[in-house]
Amino acid sequence: MTPRPSALLDDQDAAHLALAPIRRRILAALAEPASAAGLAERLGMPRQKIGYHLRALETAGLVRPAGERRKRGFTEKLFVAAGAFVLDPALLQAPPDPDAVDAQDRHASGHLIAAASAMVRDVARMRDVAAAEGSRLLTLTVEADVSFAEPADFDAFSDELAEAVATLARRYAAPSGRRFRLIAAGHPAVKRPTPVKN
Repeated sequence: MTPRPSALLDDQDAAHLALAPIRRRILAALAEPASAAGLAERLGMPRQKIGYHLRALETAGLVRPAGERRKRGFTEKLFVAAGAFVLDPALLQAPPDPDAVDAQDRHASGHLIAAASAMVRDVARMRDVAAAEGSRLLTLTVEADVSFAEPADFDAFSDELAEAVATLARRYAAPSGRRFRLIAAGHPAVKRPTPVKN
């Protein structure tokens, strides 16, 4: 089965639609293509009510048609939900301070969150455009765990990483090439529970 694309929720109304309990049940049930009648039977709800919510979800771009099938002499329209929903972090943030200086402190957690939020929004939108064009969005993700014995080691690592990235950026700076945005970020690792040995 072809992987289902994700949907970026960058509109307040669409986010409310997706988060409403009854519609969350419908979206979860549409992991596989289904008709309004099939959903009504599965969720124990009137078909008319399911149809109403399906129309709202389709208008908002949260479900899409997935073909048709014949059943008991009738043609049923099938729907499928997005594979995942990405909530645009900007919907939950206060408007940026126009007097703030961008990236004034590379160690500020607020700047990391703002950069990560912008990346989530931009990549989700570009992926949707690429999917509509039938192409693949070229991206890069590098992850690593590091540890520091002393606070000064963190500062030294930050300086070395910044210099290494700057050196690479200068090497790959073709004036007519396609621009890419590189974000190097670090945060304390989340502690994972220790597996219990039998």
